[in-house]
Amino acid sequence: QVQLVESGGGLVQAGGSLRLSCAASGRTFSTYTMGWFRQAPGKEREFVAGINWSGTTTYSDSVKGRFTISRDNAKNTVYLQMNSLKPEDTAVYYCARRTSSSGYVEPSNYDYWGQGTQVTVSS
Repeated sequence: QVQLVESGGGLVQAGGSLRLSCAASGRTFSTYTMGWFRQAPGKEREFVAGINWSGTTTYSDSVKGRFTISRDNAKNTVYLQMNSLKPEDTAVYYCARRTSSSGYVEPSNYDYWGQGTQVTVSS
């Protein structure tokens, strides 16, 4: 059983920064692609960023240039550094493990999810 535990969310003013962490259990963490998603009230869960086993990254257009995803395989942890935050970034942020070589964007391509961490950006 894989467990993913997010941390680092909170309340921040527009223009500020936060760093989210996602700690994973399991010995095969380094072989999996990991992703960050977010879900705002009344909206569908949307892809934010992903990173594969070799460190190649991909981002949604809405966060490109502001957010950075990274991973530390020795610590079984994936990070999301969020800079220049905007009120529209307010959401619950989830990390997830991708189950196959299919695309990054669809939540159905991920099999394990964390419980989420709230990020609130005030204007």
